[in-house]
Amino acid sequence: MWLLLALLQAAVLPARPCEAPAEAAVAVRALAARLLGLAMEPGQDADPGVYVGLRLGSEHDLSMEQRYLQRLQDAFQGRYGRSLHSASHPSHGHRHHNTNPMPETGRLALYLLGLRATCPPPDPAPQRFPVTWLKYYLEKDWAGSRHHGHPLTSYYQYSLGVLALCVHHKRVREEVIQRLLVAEQHRRFGHADGNAVDTEAVAALAFACLEKEQHIRAGLAAELRAAVHRARARLVEAQSADGLIGNAFSTPLAMQLFIATDTCRAQPAYGRAMAALLQHLDSFTSAATMAQALLALNGRSYLSIASMQCQEELDTLTPIFLEPLPPGPRNMTVRLVVECPVPGCPQQLLYDSPVPAPAGASLLDLLRAAPPQGSQNFTFETQDTAYGPFLTSVQGMATRPREQHYWQLLSGLGTSLQMGVADYRPEDGNTVILRLSKW
Repeated sequence: MWLLLALLQAAVLPARPCEAPAEAAVAVRALAARLLGLAMEPGQDADPGVYVGLRLGSEHDLSMEQRYLQRLQDAFQGRYGRSLHSASHPSHGHRHHNTNPMPETGRLALYLLGLRATCPPPDPAPQRFPVTWLKYYLEKDWAGSRHHGHPLTSYYQYSLGVLALCVHHKRVREEVIQRLLVAEQHRRFGHADGNAVDTEAVAALAFACLEKEQHIRAGLAAELRAAVHRARARLVEAQSADGLIGNAFSTPLAMQLFIATDTCRAQPAYGRAMAALLQHLDSFTSAATMAQALLALNGRSYLSIASMQCQEELDTLTPIFLEPLPPGPRNMTVRLVVECPVPGCPQQLLYDSPVPAPAGASLLDLLRAAPPQGSQNFTFETQDTAYGPFLTSVQGMATRPREQHYWQLLSGLGTSLQMGVADYRPEDGNTVILRLSKW
């Protein structure tokens, strides 16, 4: 019966020539099961990027996905399920709304992508308010560019917002599109956005989507095609000898561009990236990074959402839940060093201290547990990205996009960790260096 169902699916699901080779099917399925298990862990906030990864998979647990969608809707509809006017003028007793002055462009964009990927499609009426909020955020976000030379959030989040509107087939004003095109032409995508490869890829995905929209005039469509071509060439150029494009976590998003533009078979860089991604599957330990990896492994991109048709899906995925650590005291000590060797730093060594933490703690947990040094508390700030939090400030020293500065994560030997703060898990006795570097 299961085999018959699988054969029927082959007839109704679109072919995916960009997916991982057949010999990797067991590993890909195991990663999907681990993602589902992490998504359903109690106490975890619902993440729209994780939901997109689940929805674009080859197999599903439809009941669990429905419960996860409900959690997302509970989180987002309460915040964005009403008009801008009613949020600005709340009635008595209804003052709860997002008071964060920073636009949530990226998260709201991923939420809208998730809604579009839902089967059966949810009622479109409640979606009109989140769409309006996203358009508002794109304008509010860009207001920061007039003062800082870049969006208030990042070019990555801004591009993701444009992409989400396009996938929903919402008209995007030409002025909004030109802002991104100018940034691409002047090579303004850098580490201020978390990773230049990430931003390059998601902006190009937005361009590839917009170029196909009927309301785009012919001249603008030609500009968009040229920008996609340049972005693909830069991603190929960014590929290292080991096959990764940028690093292990940016590679899946870069691969999405080849998938979306149907160049995965013609471009040798894609095959090398797929092989490298399969070799680095153990690096993907958080739900957010697993979801990104699975999109590429399944031969899907964010643009796949625009053409999704709700048909019978394989309801055959069983979650894998991680076993809890054995009880008892399990602690470690990691040396944390913060270096600031660029002009404008008050001193080169900003922090150097052992940090006690539970065994298995992430670097992010370690930063939260870092003790004061002398009279100064340890401080840091992060910004949400598709791969989890990105370090933007340490000990009051923020990343400076105009000077091309970012916080680099290094081992005690000075080698790049190639992981984010939420993914890297140091071991007892390790040294971790945070260094403000120039990209």
